[in-house]
Amino acid sequence: MSKFKVLLADDHTLFRAGLRSLMELETDIQVVGEAENGRLAVELARTLRPEIIVMDIAMPMLNGLEATRQILHEMPNIKILILSGYSNDDYIDKVIDAGACGYLVKQSSPNAMIKAIREIRKGNKIYSPSISNHVRERYKGKTPDGKPVKIQGVDLTSRETEVLQLVAEGLANKQIADELGISIKTVEKHRQQLKKKLKINDTAGLTRYALTSGIIEK
Repeated sequence: MSKFKVLLADDHTLFRAGLRSLMELETDIQVVGEAENGRLAVELARTLRPEIIVMDIAMPMLNGLEATRQILHEMPNIKILILSGYSNDDYIDKVIDAGACGYLVKQSSPNAMIKAIREIRKGNKIYSPSISNHVRERYKGKTPDGKPVKIQGVDLTSRETEVLQLVAEGLANKQIADELGISIKTVEKHRQQLKKKLKINDTAGLTRYALTSGIIEK
């Protein structure tokens, strides 16, 4: 039986080890790599080309939602399963909008995890029972062309989201510039644009926004 490739992305080493051990018991799954932050997950997705990525939301350097957006923009054939301790409505909406194929809470059983991976590989969507009701309610509202109604919110670009996370993690402008490969002046422009869009005047406010919106972990 040929195995399909899975990439694990989670910043907790012991949790990743547990997932790997679980999946290595299966005859049809091959764990091809592990990433401890979202930026590495994007890089490994490019080099390893897994069929499925199991992605945590709250990770350093680049959160799982933004990593999901970047991966699917560049490699739309990859299927992503979000695995997180968060299950509030705001997180669920963000997961759907990012293009993930499923969302499981970390309290899910090992059998549920393996089943979810196999279902996603078949092209199905999969959600934890506690999340399914919200998904059904959200998709009751349709636009005339049949697409789901978009939840309104602040529209940040991918780069703005990256800068916001790094600001909230305490990096200085030069460190952010080095990390993203851009100039300090460009970082400053992004910071000003973030303050304007979010109507926030200081770094502490940006950090609070990143925490409450799930861009970084509390």
